[in-house]
Amino acid sequence: MRDIREILLLVTALCVVVPGCSVNEVIVAEETELLVADTPADESLLLDVGIVELADGVPDSNDPIDSGIHGDIRAAESRYLAYHLKTTMQGTGQWGAVRVIPSRSVFTDIIISGEIEKSDGEYITLRITVADATGKRWYNKLYSAQTGVSSYSENRDRRQDPYQKVFNDIANDLHTYASQLPAKEISRIRQVSELQFFADMSPLAYGEHLQTNKDGIYSVARLPAENDPAVVRLRQIRERDRLVVDTINEHYANFYYGIAIPYNSWRKISREESINFRQVRRSAALQSLMGVVILAGSLAVDTDSNSRSKRRVNRSLQNIGITEGFNRIMGGITRRAESQLHIEAIRELSESFGSEAAPMVVEVEGQTRRLTGTAAAQYESWRRLLRQIYEADTGFTEPVDVSSPVRVPQPAG
Repeated sequence: MRDIREILLLVTALCVVVPGCSVNEVIVAEETELLVADTPADESLLLDVGIVELADGVPDSNDPIDSGIHGDIRAAESRYLAYHLKTTMQGTGQWGAVRVIPSRSVFTDIIISGEIEKSDGEYITLRITVADATGKRWYNKLYSAQTGVSSYSENRDRRQDPYQKVFNDIANDLHTYASQLPAKEISRIRQVSELQFFADMSPLAYGEHLQTNKDGIYSVARLPAENDPAVVRLRQIRERDRLVVDTINEHYANFYYGIAIPYNSWRKISREESINFRQVRRSAALQSLMGVVILAGSLAVDTDSNSRSKRRVNRSLQNIGITEGFNRIMGGITRRAESQLHIEAIRELSESFGSEAAPMVVEVEGQTRRLTGTAAAQYESWRRLLRQIYEADTGFTEPVDVSSPVRVPQPAG
């Protein structure tokens, strides 16, 4: 009878544990205050920033069911998160022009690139790399945050992204690093990015104005004369180039605001599903453990007692224990099936989300160019056109015609 009491005590203890098995959910997410300039900065000390579309971080052998990573979601996030970082940095008043750029072929003072290592609505992890035009790497750093229930509240400040802590941390770190640069180094970075553009347009005339050391770091070999007509003209061309990049940013903006509602809805539900999944998985594991303990304990009960009444009681306890054990094991299996339904729900949401993130087109000089995941190819086409114009010496007597981007109509059905 002592064995039976011990088994019953153990079962009772486990029964108390399982109903209380839950994941402690973060209610209010941790925040970081964004550093904003108190007074307007000297424009000559402001660096232009280019943010490359983030790498989606989807493994080549990715299985969404196993990994929880969905390609359509990550593809959208690579542009959405990059654009939100732009809006965050732009609002600090500590930088020149901040743009999302389709590739590293855009010449600018600072290049920010990165990869999405985790993003499921609850957790966000970005690996960010920052370098300047000279090729000097500022730093490579991992940024992470956990959202809370309040992050998706209907009453929250809609200007603050649920992942806002990460963006504020990145912006603050960039400002801290840049603020320590001497004015002379800031000027040199700006000179290098300009000469890189000049050399790209006219390699023969400006290819030797820059030199590189064994580490691939650029430095200025010599500067062109400020009153050189060719310099004035190239700077005008560069302004046209920036106009095209700004137009591409209008496309990113349309995409960003267009998917904001479905993306935030997906993140909110994905977060809930992730928490539910962990609750179900932990509960299922404990239920299965309880079942094994009860089953093992019941089989261990001595049924060969000399007392007929004692044997009857022991057999009854054994049958009850075996039944309860199997029930709990089956309950654990059922809960695992429920957790699979949560994963399926996330997959369906991501497919729906992907269909809402429609591609767009932008017209440049009367030519319609489709802007999808190949924005880099579009920009390269524009750059080839620029070189042809420069080499043909046609000049830029008229403003470059760059229209606003529009969405591509989606086929019915």
